[in-house]
Order: sequence, then C-alpha cells, then structure tokens
Amino acid sequence: MSGRPTIDDIARLAGVSKATVSRVLNHKPDVDPATRDRILRIVEEQGFIRSIAASGLAGGRSRLIGVLIPSFAWPLIPDIMNGVAEVIGETDYELVTYSINDRIRRNNHVDIIDRILATKLTAGLLAIYSAQPPQHLARLHRQDFPVVVIDDQDPPPNVPWVGIDNKAAGYAATRHLIQLGHRRIAHIQGPMQLLCSHERYEGYCQALQDAGLPLLPDLVLEGNFAPTGGRACARILFSMPPERRPTAIFAANDQTAYGVLAAAEENGIHIPHDVALVGFDDLASTTAHIDIRPELTTIRQPFYEMGQRSIELLLSLLEKPRFPAYENRWRYSADSTGRGSHIDEEKPPRIYLPASLVVRASCGSPHPLTIPLPPLDSSA
Repeated sequence: MSGRPTIDDIARLAGVSKATVSRVLNHKPDVDPATRDRILRIVEEQGFIRSIAASGLAGGRSRLIGVLIPSFAWPLIPDIMNGVAEVIGETDYELVTYSINDRIRRNNHVDIIDRILATKLTAGLLAIYSAQPPQHLARLHRQDFPVVVIDDQDPPPNVPWVGIDNKAAGYAATRHLIQLGHRRIAHIQGPMQLLCSHERYEGYCQALQDAGLPLLPDLVLEGNFAPTGGRACARILFSMPPERRPTAIFAANDQTAYGVLAAAEENGIHIPHDVALVGFDDLASTTAHIDIRPELTTIRQPFYEMGQRSIELLLSLLEKPRFPAYENRWRYSADSTGRGSHIDEEKPPRIYLPASLVVRASCGSPHPLTIPLPPLDSSA
C-alpha cells in the first residue's frame, strides 16, 4: 500500500464495508467482536490515523473545538492555553487554534469567524482576546452556536464569559499604595476605549475616595498598554516639580510598568525609594527569563485557571447531558468568589475568578508576598 492508508483501504483489507470500519472507529456496539478485533488489528498494522474532523462529520458531530487567540507572542497566551490543554486532555475533543495577527486584524477581521464556521469542522469556539466585534460573538450565541469568551477589553454583554473583577483589582492595587503612606498616587491608564482600562481606573478612583484623598487630574495619564506608553507618561510625571510629583504610580498593566522602570532609570529616579510602582497582570510568572529590577509588585491574573474554567464552561455547553460535572465545576468557580449571579439557565454565565496582589520590591518589600483579593463590596 503506497501513501497514507485510508478508511477505504482498511475496509478492503478487512473484507467489510466502510460503514463497518466507521462504526468500529467510533466505538459503536453493533459490530461482531471477531470483526472488530480484525479491523483494529489491521488499523494498527497499517498505521491508520483517522481524521477527527471527518469522523465527527460522519457521525453528525464534530470533535474539534476552535480557539481564537490574538497571537502566540502575547506573554499571557501560553498560560491560558496550558489550562485549556489540561482539561481537553481528559476528553476526546481536539483543539484547532486560529491566531489573529495584526495584519489579519487590519484586513477584514470581521469575516474570520464566518470563514471558520463555514468549514463546519468546529463544534464550539473559545475566543481569547480575539478582537472580534462583540456583536459578532453575541450573534453566534443567539444562534445557539456554543461560544465562550475570555476578554476584559470589550466583552459581549450576553455571551458566556470568564475573567476577573478589574475594578476590585484596581482598587486593591491603589489601596496597597495608600496603606504604605502614599498620598500623591499617579495612574497610567490603558487605552480608554477598552472596558478593562475604565474598570481599573474606576477602582483607582474608588480607593482614593474611600481614603478621603482627592483625585488629581494631572496625575492621571492615558497610556497604550505598552512600554512605550509607560515610558512617555512617566517622563511627564517625573518632570513635575518635586511638590507635585507623585510618590507612587499604579500602572494599568505590567508592560506599562516596564516603561516606567525605563524612564525612572533615565531620570535618575530610584524605585521604590523615590517612587513606588504597582503593575497589573503578573507577567513575571510567565516571562521568568526577563530580568526586571526591582521585581514588580503587581496584580496577578489567574491566566491558567481562566483557560481551565473557560474550556470547562464550553464543554458544559457542548456536553451538558454527558458531562454535568463540568457545569458543577464552573458554577462552583463563580460562587466561590461571591460573584457569578448569572448562572441560571436563562442568562449566560459570567465567571469572575479571584485575582491576587503580589507584593515585591518595587513597593519596598524585601520578600515577595501574595495577598488574595476579596470582592470589591467587602474591601472598603
């Protein structure tokens, strides 16, 4: 036999129909045991590898799950995908990953999901920071196509979703600086067209208000979630007269904080002795090969757990009669944080996973300390 064996080849060698081979490969019970054994022996001898997509379509059910990601270059993606892979490894599903790079975003990215669905290969879709318009993903959900979203930038309001409470996390980051005695606390925002940037800013404002501190507009600058934006904003803050200069900065993400560290070095400003610094994400846990000094105090997002819970939630939509345990697990995740009221059958679930504050040297701590964050309602 030349080339890769096909299901037709297996059927010919076994002296049976292609339908019989298909029933054996799909673990159907209505096949004579001797025939089953003969087919499986030939499959092994010939090194036959069945197409998961084709077998799913033949059985009227796909065993492929699509995962839409922005780029593997994003430092948080590997952790999320590791969580997804751990759960999928316990099932008979396989993943097919679509990476949406900047070129694709600029060129007709609205049609990407439509092209994926047109193949009819995927049973459901996990969208991770996909840059797809929220209304586009919401339309899929309304049409009963299983879709789950991990996205704090602009998540659809009526689609199953997994993430953290960005306002509570922003509150905790700012409150930590207040508890250290800082009163002039700057905030370098993310792009303000993104929901997570607004929510982290709201947490910052709430913490100042609860502490009786004024919101000083000149200490709030908009960045771009990149080191370039952090550096540019920090240069403005560091150029202020000493009496107006902040003694602490809450950066909306770690990449922004890295830019602040670079600007501090350029300006001869010592962190944390001159200015304390808090970031957001805890990329240090996923980019350990990068030497950041001083080590960054930050909000840790549970990226690995996000991957686990999001794919469990998607499996619960796909396999509810067969895998009720998945439904129980994501319901527990929602309840365990005091959030997740949208877990009834009529509303898409919104699962808020607990973040934590990781205290390191950029705020003056000689020894790292991880502090779980309570929901915002109980953190005042």
